[in-house]
Amino acid sequence: MDGDRKSEGSGRRARGELESGVLAALYGADQPRTARQVRDELPGDLAYTTVLTILSRLYDKGMLVRHRAGRGYAYAPARDEATHTAERMRSLLEHGADREAVLTRFVSELSEEDEQLLQRLLSGHDGPHPAGRTDEGP
Repeated sequence: MDGDRKSEGSGRRARGELESGVLAALYGADQPRTARQVRDELPGDLAYTTVLTILSRLYDKGMLVRHRAGRGYAYAPARDEATHTAERMRSLLEHGADREAVLTRFVSELSEEDEQLLQRLLSGHDGPHPAGRTDEGP
């Protein structure tokens, strides 16, 4: 069985899927979360120890910070979601064999709105807009 794919009917998740789910739960939180709180926010019936293992691995990778919470810890992302996503994108680009082909494909699959935003960012004419706002006027 390929360890990177969810096996049909086994209920097992693909490698990285749990980490992504845990990170999403923490990015969506307004304060640090304990393993039990994270487990309660994830779909399915995960064991507490499974979630704790994922949190510990993410902490060891430097992706999370933790604070004492009773006898355990509460966890929070070490960086904001945009920084984390940008780092992943850059890492994928650096490990590709043909950067030009990867960038060409990426740009060709952008929505028109995202393409315009990227052009503005690359030209340096504009900073980020408030969420959902892309107009130039007041």
